[in-house]
Amino acid sequence: MGLLEGKTALIFGVANDHSIAWGIARALHAQGARMAFSYAGEALERRVRPLAESLGSKFVEPCDVGQDEDIAAVMAKAKAELGGIDILVHSIGFALREELIGPYYNTTRNGFHTAMDISVYSLTALVRGALPSLNPGGAVLTLTYYGSDKVMVNYNVMGLAKAALEASVRYLANDLGPKGIRVNAISAGPVRTLAAAGVSGFKAAHGRFREIAPLRRNIDIDDVGRAAVFLCSDLASGVTGEVVFVDAGYNILGSYEKPGGEGE
Repeated sequence: MGLLEGKTALIFGVANDHSIAWGIARALHAQGARMAFSYAGEALERRVRPLAESLGSKFVEPCDVGQDEDIAAVMAKAKAELGGIDILVHSIGFALREELIGPYYNTTRNGFHTAMDISVYSLTALVRGALPSLNPGGAVLTLTYYGSDKVMVNYNVMGLAKAALEASVRYLANDLGPKGIRVNAISAGPVRTLAAAGVSGFKAAHGRFREIAPLRRNIDIDDVGRAAVFLCSDLASGVTGEVVFVDAGYNILGSYEKPGGEGE
């Protein structure tokens, strides 16, 4: 039996087969979880539906997480068709492309609000909507990035959004703990996803990362998926409110120059 046999997982944030959310979905399914998916609008349906169906999922529903009515509708349908939910995955982040280039001080008021609404508040809104269906012993998981803590060139308003998201994880963990529901985040290293492509200079930074990180490699969506299995399973029954790094050790470094020495 898999670690998640008998569990039902509802995944938000799959855009294509390069998405971190897709790596998580595959890993959860491999451990026995029943999968359900929500996608962001009609444009993504043609990509997401075949992926979902490849994992045997019959629940594939649209949801604009910026609209409370959409969230209420998808959660009501999930409750009716799936019964209880054991795992809720929030892999959603968005900022206007023009906000991810140049100095942070050029962030517009509209750009700031958009990033905070879609990247941060959506987690709270999804948790609130899912709460009547979340089973005791359940797990909520979101995705963050080291730009929440340290300045990453051009990450700009998304750095603030991820910092707020991590604070949300802690507050939600405190709220949901008495219900037996855990809330955690994975801070993934840079992965070539649709969202990452919007950050100016990402490709060059991705290349340098593998030369600097202690494991001397980039991470991929399967690395994140395996960590997600742990956090969503009973193996992590005592873990909540945490940010777990899956970044080949990059976050431990005090210097980001490529070190020399034995083995180089």
